[in-house]
Amino acid sequence: MSQSTLIAPPETASAKRLQMSYEAFLAWEHDGIAEWKNGEIFQMSVKQEHQRIVDFLNALLRLFVKLAGLGTIITAPYVMRVKPDAPGREPDLMFIAQHNLGRLTSEQLNGPADLVIEVISDESVNRDRVEKFEEYEDAGVREYWLIDSRPNRQRADFYVLNEKGRFRAMPIEDDKIYRSTLLPNFWLNIDWLWEQDPDALASLATIVGPEAVIRALGK
Repeated sequence: MSQSTLIAPPETASAKRLQMSYEAFLAWEHDGIAEWKNGEIFQMSVKQEHQRIVDFLNALLRLFVKLAGLGTIITAPYVMRVKPDAPGREPDLMFIAQHNLGRLTSEQLNGPADLVIEVISDESVNRDRVEKFEEYEDAGVREYWLIDSRPNRQRADFYVLNEKGRFRAMPIEDDKIYRSTLLPNFWLNIDWLWEQDPDALASLATIVGPEAVIRALGK
C-alpha cells in the first residue's frame, strides 16, 4: 500500500476558500499562505509552534546551504507549480539545487523543488500527507519532509524518491538523527524541532563544526 493512501481527517473550516483563475492567483497580493487548485484558493493560518519550526529550519538550512554553496532556500509565500496543469502550492520550505535555479521566476518556481518541507497543522493533514504527497512524488521532488508540529502529535517523517520514482520512507537512527541523501553531510537531530527556542547557529556548529562556522562568519 502506498504511503499516499494513509487515512487522514478532512480539512477543517479554518482553510478559507475563494474562486479565481491561476493567473489572477499569481497576481493576487495576500498575507499568509495560500494555494490554488482547480480554480479555488485555500488560505491557511498557522500557529506559533508551526512557525517556530519553520523559522528554525529556514535559518539552519539557509546557513548550511550557503556555507556549502549548494543552491537556495525559499519560504512561503512563494508558489511552486510542479507541472503546467498542477495546483499552485506554497510549501513551508523549499530547497532548489544550484543546477535547477533556472526554474525560478519572479512569480513562481516552474517545476519541482529538490527538497520540500511541509509543517503539518490541524487543517493541513490530508493536504500534506495525501494530496501533496502524490503530487510531489509524481513530479519528482527528490526529498519530502513532513513535520507534525501539533502538541502531543509531534512527529517527523522523511521520504526520498527511489529509482522507480516512488517515495521511500527513510529510517531515523536510534540517536534520533536523520541524514539527508540530498544535502551532502547534512543531518538533523529530531529533538531540535521540539525545543521551545531552537538555536540554528548552535545546531549548525554541531553539524559542520565550530571552526567551519567561524570561517564562514569571517568572510
